[in-house]
Amino acid sequence: MCGIAGMVASSNVARKLFSSIAALEYRGYDSCGMAVQANGHIDVRKNVGTVEKVNQNERLTDMKGLAGIAHTRWATHGGVTRENAHPHMDTEGRVAVVHNGIISNYRQIRDRLRASGVVFVSETDSEVIAHLIGQYLDRFGEDVEAAFVSALREMEGTFSLAVLSTKASGYIYCAKRESPLIIGLGDDANYIGSDFNAFIEFTRQAVIMDDGEYAIVSRQGYVVKELLSQDVVNKAVTEIEWDVEMSRRGGYPHYMLKEIYDQPATIQAALNIPREGLEPLARMIHESRQCFLGGVGTTYYIAAMGQYFFSKFAGSYLSAISTDEFPLLAEAGPEDCLIAISQSGETYDTLTAVRHAKAGGARTGAIVNVMGSSLVRAVDVPILQGSGPEICVISTKAAMSQAAVLLLTALELGKIAGRIEEADVLRYRDEVSSLSVVLSDTLNERSGFLHTAASQHQNMKNWLYLGRGVYYPAALECALKMKEVTYLHAEGMSAGFLKHGTISLIDESRHTIVLMPPPEEEELHSLTRSSAEEVRARGGFVLGFRFEGDEGVEGLFSEEIVLPRVSPVLAPFIHLVAGQLLAYFLAVQLKRDVDRPRALAKSVTVA
Repeated sequence: MCGIAGMVASSNVARKLFSSIAALEYRGYDSCGMAVQANGHIDVRKNVGTVEKVNQNERLTDMKGLAGIAHTRWATHGGVTRENAHPHMDTEGRVAVVHNGIISNYRQIRDRLRASGVVFVSETDSEVIAHLIGQYLDRFGEDVEAAFVSALREMEGTFSLAVLSTKASGYIYCAKRESPLIIGLGDDANYIGSDFNAFIEFTRQAVIMDDGEYAIVSRQGYVVKELLSQDVVNKAVTEIEWDVEMSRRGGYPHYMLKEIYDQPATIQAALNIPREGLEPLARMIHESRQCFLGGVGTTYYIAAMGQYFFSKFAGSYLSAISTDEFPLLAEAGPEDCLIAISQSGETYDTLTAVRHAKAGGARTGAIVNVMGSSLVRAVDVPILQGSGPEICVISTKAAMSQAAVLLLTALELGKIAGRIEEADVLRYRDEVSSLSVVLSDTLNERSGFLHTAASQHQNMKNWLYLGRGVYYPAALECALKMKEVTYLHAEGMSAGFLKHGTISLIDESRHTIVLMPPPEEEELHSLTRSSAEEVRARGGFVLGFRFEGDEGVEGLFSEEIVLPRVSPVLAPFIHLVAGQLLAYFLAVQLKRDVDRPRALAKSVTVA
């Protein structure tokens, strides 16, 4: 949700630290700041606005020092103000802290500290950390580790945090509890970050911290310890597979557009997951009494698409549940399983759902994009989708990949269950392989039509997306893309649901987009056509997403986007990319901040 970076080096860290938080800006961009330590003093500069804007106003890159921490914020506790931006300091200027997560008992700590004379300058829960460590420094003097650990033991909630102290020059103290934190290992420098992008420009060697651990990082090395026992923990070093170029825009005007165009390669990456890697997930589903698919936001809609894949290819019903509701709704026992879907692997609601399922004795699996993330380490059977870094807050290529992985897993389950033969699996996998070419065709040959539609209809404020079958969750996801990036009202709906109330809204102030199935899906095609006719009969404007060669819809739509002809297996994927492009082009027309939509963050790590 927010971004943390830090580094200790033998030369000035300011420019590299600035580069680190710029690389993390997709995690939060309300405000940012840096703290740099030098000559027994900590210089803190921060303000509201983008990283570049704050640098212009505060001259972050002019700071001097060999150790520094930095933060880019997505506001939770307290509004978007300079005072609420990180880093925060204690009253005496001995401690600077950056923090992600929520200190759930911060009010009690704040009240106690205020009673002892501490004056708070922000509305955040994070500021209590600096003052609490400062109070323990009064007790322990020069022993910063003792003060740091004592403060950590008093705090409740979730956090990743990093601390500088004037009492320990050249050291960063950091800790993790249910919020990601990683140590990067370099030559004559070491780093910390809330994800790999914080330091991938400088090193690809990383140590992934686990919950309940803290670390002390210096230029020469690091040590990781358990919080409760303070015993040293020997950690494995991970080689990061991503590289810097994968995180850059590559000439595209926005990361969103680049990541949409990355999707042909994303599909191939999903196909490169070994079948023997998918088989344990499929077998876990097969051996379960009931299996849930869990996600939230986009990943919930992808999970809902997965329901149709498992029904079609394996004859199995898997219930898709939004993970924010899972603990309130699902009873998962030892005979059950939960498959969680997450881009970041750090989503609070999804991790909570996994913990709930495990507490009931259920087995767990995950489809996730970030190696070493909390979700990967929490489940029994993780699948790393290998989509590469997704920088835009709006998820496109990660979602496309997750849908493909669910489809491929459904094929493996179909074979295990005896519903399809090996020859069928190979044939369908060949179809998925051809999706890369069709996506490229859609992106390169059809995007102009979507750009034109966006230009012609940029004044429309209300959008209704309709689909049936697997195209229903595809419609939900397309509507979500529209509302996320354009800030327009958009609603996805089952086309069959339309006549049960929502059709009363059809008038000139609303456009309807209909996701037509290929004509080979005769029943779905007929039912969807009827819904489009119902809208037209009431004077509604209908923009049809339909496939080439579909003579059954000639004259049906007010306007249409003609997509390349594909099989029913691939059709929902093509609708997804059409929805992404329309939302993107509309957002550009409306001059939205495409990669950093207001009020949104990439990884939501709070309840």
